[in-house]
Amino acid sequence: MPYQRFKLNSGNDSGNSDSTRLTSELLYITQSYYDHDWPSVMHTHNFTELFYVLNGKGYFTIEDNSFSVKEDDLIIINPNVAHTERCTGSDSMEYIVIGLNGLQFCDKDKTRYDYSFHNYSDHKHEVVFILKTMLQEAHKKESNFQGICKNLLEILLLYLQRTANATVSSYSASKKTSRECRFIEQYIDNHFSEDISLETLSSLTYMNKYYLVHAFKNYKGISPINYLITKRIQEAKVLLETTNFSIAKIAQHVGFSSQSYFSQTFRKETQMTPIQYKKQYERLSASAEGK
Repeated sequence: MPYQRFKLNSGNDSGNSDSTRLTSELLYITQSYYDHDWPSVMHTHNFTELFYVLNGKGYFTIEDNSFSVKEDDLIIINPNVAHTERCTGSDSMEYIVIGLNGLQFCDKDKTRYDYSFHNYSDHKHEVVFILKTMLQEAHKKESNFQGICKNLLEILLLYLQRTANATVSSYSASKKTSRECRFIEQYIDNHFSEDISLETLSSLTYMNKYYLVHAFKNYKGISPINYLITKRIQEAKVLLETTNFSIAKIAQHVGFSSQSYFSQTFRKETQMTPIQYKKQYERLSASAEGK
């Protein structure tokens, strides 16, 4: 009978499998169906996403570029890259998405790129088998399903490195997030008197507003909106101490929509009204001068 034996020597793999052994985490795997009635919103994630189109066709918008996608297309999107998927007319699209934390994709020279497109029609059996097995394991949640998904993910990453001319490297979210949070802090410091909302900050940083709140709390200890309020109250105190502006003018100057809202917020933050604060400051100043 025919007999074939293949000897495998660990450590002699030219594909450098160690590059997949990173501190990575499978955040989720989902199967979605998209048609023209599904609203499309540009968003970012602080982790890597892999999109595989099972069938149909549509469009991907990444940063300022739009691309048509079809069955068996694989899209790799690295962290903090604005993107969305959409369909037009009577088109529809079914796809699987994987969220990966702790790694990013690079070219063979280990230079990071924002995204890349690949078609796996010639390797459909292998890739779809891995993805659908991961989906099934995550859905059923039988014993050892997390270990199975983790090992399937490593196989997928090795396969992508072989076929997509890519390497993977570790990615720390803290550096990028800190840079964006510093920008938010500086923007509020310089524009506190303007109309600022979470949507404003989200559009400026290309961060999902819910993740933005979480990241800024870790960075500063309070939410962006509470930081904005604190900044406005600090500036209002300076004006109360150094000018004869009316309460209405101070409220307008520091960005509050009305005098009543300003007074209510000021009292909540300081346990006194703006008038009470001004009188207390004048009394303390007079007492200090008389000594």
